[in-house]
Amino acid sequence: MRGIIDMYDIENSIGFLLSKGYQRSWALLREEIDQFDLTPPQFGLLAFLWQEDGLTQTELSEKGQIDRTTIGGLIDRLEKTGLVERRQHPQDRRAYKIHLTKRGRDLEGPLCECARRTLARFTKGLNEQEVNELRRMLLILRGERSVYDFPTC
Repeated sequence: MRGIIDMYDIENSIGFLLSKGYQRSWALLREEIDQFDLTPPQFGLLAFLWQEDGLTQTELSEKGQIDRTTIGGLIDRLEKTGLVERRQHPQDRRAYKIHLTKRGRDLEGPLCECARRTLARFTKGLNEQEVNELRRMLLILRGERSVYDFPTC
């Protein structure tokens, strides 16, 4: 029988806590955007297009760090619901640019409000400084090299 000292404290491990935080944030966002018949990944794709409409599937895949096959399925579903459309890339006949439709653009306000409410619910109990620090640390953990400097030693 292993002693208490040898046991791994899974409930307080960073990986477990990140996973549970992710699950909670996903559930909260899904609850908020359910009325629009969207999933959190579909919302994310729309949000990238609100920032820069007309991205290619490859650009969306890179921005969202989502594999190209998954991005293709997300675009298919958003296209079927009339929120985006594929247009031939003017310089590359093999590629398409993904553009928001009027309906997709019109959802920016209501869906961004859903995201704001989700963030407020998710970070309830944290002050603004703590939310900013959490964001900074998550960017580091995500692997964004521009967020921190490498030690010189």
